[in-house]
Amino acid sequence: MTSNTQVSIIIVNWNAGAQLAHVVSSIDKYHHGLVATVIIVDNASSDDSLEQVSLLQNLSFKPMIIRNSENLGFGHACNLGAKKACSHYLLFLNPDAALYSDTLPKTMAFMQDPANAKVGICGVQLLDESGHVSRSCAWFPSVPGLFAHALGLDRIFPSMGHFMADWDHTKTRVVEHVIGAFFLVRTELFKDLAGFDTRFFVYLEDLDFSFRAHLTGYRSVYLADAQAFHAGGGTSNQIKARRLFYSLQSRLLYAFKHFSWLGAVVTMLATLFIEPFSRSLWALLRGSWAGLKETWIAYGLLMAWLLQRFRQAIFRH
Repeated sequence: MTSNTQVSIIIVNWNAGAQLAHVVSSIDKYHHGLVATVIIVDNASSDDSLEQVSLLQNLSFKPMIIRNSENLGFGHACNLGAKKACSHYLLFLNPDAALYSDTLPKTMAFMQDPANAKVGICGVQLLDESGHVSRSCAWFPSVPGLFAHALGLDRIFPSMGHFMADWDHTKTRVVEHVIGAFFLVRTELFKDLAGFDTRFFVYLEDLDFSFRAHLTGYRSVYLADAQAFHAGGGTSNQIKARRLFYSLQSRLLYAFKHFSWLGAVVTMLATLFIEPFSRSLWALLRGSWAGLKETWIAYGLLMAWLLQRFRQAIFRH
């Protein structure tokens, strides 16, 4: 039996290399008796990241490792880990993140305060390698915001996008969404919402969850009083074109799930027929031929996926 002040930490790994051992070491150093279990869900990694964890000496806990035979995606892997958890809280922690000394004590004290009973999701202030505060919160996407993003206008006017890039993230406040690098959730809420929607392979599954939690009356809070490390980019930096494809794919899935039919169609048309050219223009202005190539590879993958979905819809009827 575990205390209701304890948390299960779930880490999804895909070729994270030394980062995975680093985050596990940080948990071992700074768990403060608040961690019920550490669950690593490996999405068919081909590197030695799991072996590096096994070589860690004198850990105060033995991580539970779930080995998937294929890459099931982030949300699906998180759900598998959550099923093995045995605590009142779940912390989804990226392998490119790490805890600091006060991360868990401050976060858990905040969540345990009766005044915060309707806070379902909590994020913390994330610091990068240089100690700079990362912009890690967002508004729920809107059709105008995504249209501005397709045009590239949010690169010039950040406030037009759904990322809260124009806020310095120095104060604790209620927000609409905190990114999934450090995503603390009440287990009861996670179960009530049936976890992450596995249709999102990677990206926006956390945003979709935050929106569904919001609809049930729960709040998301960005806790600036607690900090954690986050490198950013993570293992997805290894596959930049595919990373862009999954981002575009998830955007369309989100739009057709949460927008009106007209809003979803407008989002799709802007994504397909405006954004590839605005992205190409920005790549050329930067002199980035690699960026130009990655853009069109990603859009080739997106069009192939959409064609497959269209064929499946036709055959179902």
